Amino acid sequence: MKTKTKDFDSLLKKEIKDKNFKLEYDALANEFTLAKEIIKLRKKRHLTQKDLALKIGTSQPAIARIESGNYRNLSLSLINKLAKALDAEPVIHLKSKNI
Repeated sequence: MKTKTKDFDSLLKKEIKDKNFKLEYDALANEFTLAKEIIKLRKKRHLTQKDLALKIGTSQPAIARIESGNYRNLSLSLINKLAKALDAEPVIHLKSKNI
């Protein structure tokens, strides 16, 4: 698994130099961060996507979409279900851009 992460990190480092790519990546940064945290916790708990889906009452393809970082309609209710299934605590806050 480390190789895939290293390959991704190398590719990201290269691509992030492109101004348009960086703007798009930054716009999705929160989604990607949450997706990475879900994947990390799921693997730490030795769960497959299907296992996690069963625990929260959804489908494996839905978990795959969430973990892709491109799932834009993630509700607080679903985040809470994921957190409970992963034995985690969600921390959600708003931060002013001006400060």
